Amino acid sequence: MAVSSESAPHPGQPENPNPSDPTPEPDDLDDFEAEIEEEDNDESDEGDEETQPITPEAQMRTDRVSMESLFKRLSTERVPVRVHDVLIKGNTKTKDSIIEAEIEELLKNATTVQQLLQAAGVANARLQRLDIFDSVNITLDAGPPELPGTANVVVEVSEAKNPLTGDVGIFSKPEARSWSLEGSLKLKNLFGYGDLWDGSVAYGWGQASEVSAGVSVPKFKALATPLTARISLLSQDWLKFSSYKEQALGMSLGLLSIGNHDLSYNLSWRTLIDPSQMASHSVRRHLGHGLLSALKYTFKIDQRNSPLRPTRGYAFLSTTHIGGLVPDNRSLRFIRQEFDLRYAVPLGFYHAALNFGISGGFIFPWGRGFLNTPSYLPERFFLGGNASPVCTLGGPTSILGFKARGLGPAEPRRQERRNSNNESSYAFTGVDFIGGDLAVTAFADLSFDLPLRVLREAGIHGHAFACTGSLTKLTENAYRELSVQKLRESFRCSAGFGIIVPTKLFRMEVNYCYILKQHEHDQGKTGVQFSFSSL
Repeated sequence: MAVSSESAPHPGQPENPNPSDPTPEPDDLDDFEAEIEEEDNDESDEGDEETQPITPEAQMRTDRVSMESLFKRLSTERVPVRVHDVLIKGNTKTKDSIIEAEIEELLKNATTVQQLLQAAGVANARLQRLDIFDSVNITLDAGPPELPGTANVVVEVSEAKNPLTGDVGIFSKPEARSWSLEGSLKLKNLFGYGDLWDGSVAYGWGQASEVSAGVSVPKFKALATPLTARISLLSQDWLKFSSYKEQALGMSLGLLSIGNHDLSYNLSWRTLIDPSQMASHSVRRHLGHGLLSALKYTFKIDQRNSPLRPTRGYAFLSTTHIGGLVPDNRSLRFIRQEFDLRYAVPLGFYHAALNFGISGGFIFPWGRGFLNTPSYLPERFFLGGNASPVCTLGGPTSILGFKARGLGPAEPRRQERRNSNNESSYAFTGVDFIGGDLAVTAFADLSFDLPLRVLREAGIHGHAFACTGSLTKLTENAYRELSVQKLRESFRCSAGFGIIVPTKLFRMEVNYCYILKQHEHDQGKTGVQFSFSSL
């Protein structure tokens, strides 16, 4: 008996789909095969008695009946089996230990044919996720005749013909009026350990640019979890919003990645400057150098049926960031906590679904005199922007209808001017958005198919939405003045409707946003807005 697996079955499928049926207890897998062969022989004997030659069509019908009988028994009966050996073929460069670490334990824990089929599908998906093979084929075959009730698993892989791949693209952020050119190169399996080496460059006109390089190695016998490392040089321009530029040279290490858990360490040297000499007082006090040494723990569950247009399921994300792990007076000491909860409910008509979510987060410094210490400016929460709240899963960030960093606490800027005596003085003009320590956002989104068939087939659909959010200050003893009344008054709101156009390269939204509530310095605007995001 040989069964091939090229796609993963659902891992949650029960071992015995019909537990009420009596479960046979054959001595081994060969007994099960013998029953099938006996049925085939009976059909052959009947054909001999008729003394008629078997036509190709009759042979095909006979084979089909045998296969249907086999699949019926596999779906209703538990057939004991034990994996005797895992044979790996086709890997000329990749080490056997890399493949074995991904699949061997999974396959050898199977005790029935049904479990083995499920395990083979999951193993296939794991090998595909390594991104070093063009194809993976797993075949289940009978074990040695002297070992009844056993099976051999044959794993045949086809390594990538071209280990070097690259991508380039142009992305826009209409809410920030900026464009970025991004390119990347990836080198696969250089040393045969499933290692992926990549380098990327991103240049944004008027906002951010980044150069980075990294490597990731999957787990094998010497490692309990995958290992990732990355170095980067980042430059961000926030002069239009908060009167400062940020430069960061850093390194990140992935320490743990198991199931829903991820733990990483980040070390970077940050520099904040103000070339315009117009920054507000709160921004000027953060200018200069800072050392970030932090652990970041992420717990994520995403059971939605689609990240782009979810119609059922839920998702939850929790991120904990602890900074200040080195004994240096320039080390940034803070605790930052975020959470994000999403839920999608199908409505049963026009493929309609109601998505709603709530996100929140806070940041607080720690150490001596932390109650009087302001939180670090770049690590604060900033709200606004036209990123879809349905697709974005990462904490409180987006409120449709408001520009990027377009709401929340703000302070007036200063501007140099010269009087008649040619002496310098400063006049205050404009505001800097300085972010907040406590952020809360929520949204509700109703998506539905449009009446025209051609639009439904293209995936184009409509939606109506409502968003709200609040951004407040906690540090420097501001938490003492916070009350339920002030928190309720700090919320901003918007609502609207639009059309979503998914393409192979990006997702586009055309929305009409109506600002229901905003404060004096908020940059919200009622009208039509465009949003683009990569898939």
